[in-house]
Parts: sequence; C-alpha cells; structure tokens
Amino acid sequence: MLQPRALLADEPTGNLEPATGEEVQRLLIELNRERGVALIIVTHSERMAAAMDRVYRLHDGRLHPA
Repeated sequence: MLQPRALLADEPTGNLEPATGEEVQRLLIELNRERGVALIIVTHSERMAAAMDRVYRLHDGRLHPA
C-alpha cells in the first residue's frame, strides 16, 4: 500500500483552481517517472492528457488510441 504499482484517478484536477491542478499533475507525473507508478487517469483536461505517455479516447463506449 505504501508503494503502489498503479494509481487510478478520476478527474483529479477537475474542480481545482489552475495552480493547484498543475501541482497535482506535477506530483502524479513525478510518481510515475521517479517511482514507476502506472497512472490510469480519466480526464477532460486536454492539458493533462497532453502530458501523458499514452492517451485513449472513449467514443461510442469503446477506447481508441488518440
């Protein structure tokens, strides 16, 4: 539990002010890059999606590579 292999987050910055959202995004990316934690993030934020290594879009109930 203290060293998760994966982290699931649904709209982790959705209701945050921009500066706080950027800090949360930075911390998530740090977890991924420095500790190898896989991130599975659901977001409407194009900025957050652009910072990820892989992006899939949900369309008609199916996931498609972006």
